[in-house]
Amino acid sequence: MPNSSRTDGVRRESLRIGGARVATERSSEVFNPYTRALVGTVAVAAVAEVRRAIEIAKAFRARLTRYERYRICYQTAEALRARSEEIANLITAESGLCKKDSTYEVGRACDVFIFAGNAALQDDGQIFSCDLTAHGKRRKVYTLREPLLGVICAITPFNHPLNQVAHKVAPSIATNNRMVLKPSEKTPLSALLLADILYEAGLPPQMFSVLTGDPREIADEMLTHADVDLITFTGGVAVGKYIAAKAVYKRQVLELGGNDPLIVMEDADLEEAATLAAMGSYRNSGQRCTAIKRMLVQETVAERFVELLLEKTRAIQYGDPMDPKTDMGTVIDEAASRSFEAKVNDAVAHGARLLYGNIRAGALYSPTVLDRVDPAMAVVKQETFGPVSPVIGFRTLDDAIRISNSTAYGLSSAVCTNRLDYITRFISELNVGSVNVREVPGYRLELTPFGGIKDSGLGYKEGVQEAIRSFTNVKTYSLPWLP
Repeated sequence: MPNSSRTDGVRRESLRIGGARVATERSSEVFNPYTRALVGTVAVAAVAEVRRAIEIAKAFRARLTRYERYRICYQTAEALRARSEEIANLITAESGLCKKDSTYEVGRACDVFIFAGNAALQDDGQIFSCDLTAHGKRRKVYTLREPLLGVICAITPFNHPLNQVAHKVAPSIATNNRMVLKPSEKTPLSALLLADILYEAGLPPQMFSVLTGDPREIADEMLTHADVDLITFTGGVAVGKYIAAKAVYKRQVLELGGNDPLIVMEDADLEEAATLAAMGSYRNSGQRCTAIKRMLVQETVAERFVELLLEKTRAIQYGDPMDPKTDMGTVIDEAASRSFEAKVNDAVAHGARLLYGNIRAGALYSPTVLDRVDPAMAVVKQETFGPVSPVIGFRTLDDAIRISNSTAYGLSSAVCTNRLDYITRFISELNVGSVNVREVPGYRLELTPFGGIKDSGLGYKEGVQEAIRSFTNVKTYSLPWLP
């Protein structure tokens, strides 16, 4: 598969439908959020292209052996690693994420494909003896996992334009499924590049198509088409609930927003806690569902914690995403940065103290620290998807748990304490999908189960292992068996 056509340093991309490059009459432009330079143009798919991609996928029956699936995933990981600099530059150009973050993302995507390849080599069956009861028989029941009969449709967000796609397509390959992907219209270029790398690694092109364009035009067809068996979506709550209502009788894996707390108890190592707070708030420009969105600090240590947080926030270098020294680039666009500015101003108007930041220039928004935040303020009641660090004081462990559970979200959390009695209560009583002790909320392996409850998702998990379960049907069969 040849590379995309490029003139004047601008990528010009077609759709990938069953491996073929399909041009359309309309195109959309992708701009660098920092420089506002044109990065590329992509074809805009219409409903006809969606139907064609699903038709091709539905008609194809993958017969890849476990070893062949492993080799495709492994070679994809090797290609990503070998082209890490090029791919990181593309991620940075289309998303505004700093090179440190985009390089890290390429490494994470490599892990996804390695884990998926290894999973493809593992036998997924179980054996049950049937002579376990008085009325049992001398038989054995076996299970196996089969790919879905229909097509998987995947919709991914802008904040991890490569790794979120990897988390959809790698388990699909590992299970011999066929997928049609719509990446975010804000960051489509990384997904198209990944498709080409997959084809070069030997993936039958019918197993993966990429459609770019306006979700308002094509998403409904992906959600309702009769040949689609599963919708996997990562993104905002409102869209996730729309999908849940629209897709109806289809399997759905919805990984939605988060409002993740960092809870700092009075016995915590405050230096460690402040380091985690800054890292958890500002990495990826705060645009992660598992970014620290609220800092709940026991009131006897709050003053010192805030001093240390300010020190570490001031040390964050933000600006040109391509500068290797930059710690934080832009957010996705100016509209997003304006929304953060407005939320912070609203919090200040209602009594919060702005200690640092709230500086905006286009899509560039500074790391920001707010103190004396009330849990009812919009900046912490809702998900603020950017580099804002709101500090909320509390008195008792019960207060911390109550405040943490008081929002509509339930994705992840982090707790800083060494007391086992505190830790066991947090694990038992926080209404979230994961609890990380002395680590940021987002810590995980690409293999491990990941997801939330309440407005953070339907409870079905992502992560390679869980995605493989979601993407397959279990079949049982039984055979006579002699003792």
